[in-house]
Amino acid sequence: MSPRPRVMGILNVTPDSFSDGGLHETVEGGLVQAMRLIGDGADILDIGGESTRPGAEPVSVHEEIARTVPVIAAVHARWHGPISIDTMKPEVARAAVAAGASIWNDVTALTFTPHSAAVAAELGCEMVLMHMLGEPRSMQVEPRYGDVVAEVADYLAGRAEAAMAAGVARRKITLDPGIGFGKTIEHNLALIAGLGALAESGFPVLLGASRKRMIRNIDPSATEAGDRLGGSIALALEGARRGASIIRVHDVRETVQALAVQQAVENAS
Repeated sequence: MSPRPRVMGILNVTPDSFSDGGLHETVEGGLVQAMRLIGDGADILDIGGESTRPGAEPVSVHEEIARTVPVIAAVHARWHGPISIDTMKPEVARAAVAAGASIWNDVTALTFTPHSAAVAAELGCEMVLMHMLGEPRSMQVEPRYGDVVAEVADYLAGRAEAAMAAGVARRKITLDPGIGFGKTIEHNLALIAGLGALAESGFPVLLGASRKRMIRNIDPSATEAGDRLGGSIALALEGARRGASIIRVHDVRETVQALAVQQAVENAS
């Protein structure tokens, strides 16, 4: 079996993220949580200062930098592992990379501004290009596709080509199908089941399904985000089985353990 996917630990320094909004807003609180995620086995730390939950309101560049950059700098001073900035704004990405981030995780796949791709090339950092239908405030209003797997794969292939045309190295690009970003439960399930088709593109694939609403759609008792650990682990294991290279999660320790057990069983077969 190939090496297990890298685990990306989520650190939201926002007041309104769907799962942990308001819990790690201060630099001190963010640093404590970051070190906990690293201690739990995170291979990558993904730091975000603007919620992209359905219906979320935009945050200014100044505010997003103020939320994220001090935490990135504090973590970078204590840890030499990869730090990702979860932002759609090139100005925020530039400030984050200067503070120590080495990955730009962009939910708009470098379409937020006309110069996003040029900034990505200038920074020379790794890129995660995600598919989103519309924008956070309206993305869940009756999303429709003909063939969701084919359409998402085609879109991401096009965005990867655009990034490379701007000067981003192919080896630095990872693709994310954007579970929950302008998709119904049926779309999300189809994308996870068809993750291998995206992996066949030759680019690494990131799966971010941790604590997502799709778990509540399957198990209506999981009304709160914190009630969705079992479903999150199930989706992480499916992602690993179907070719994901990175699994983005809130519950790092449990996910790392589950992936280790999965790999041990595979190695014994």
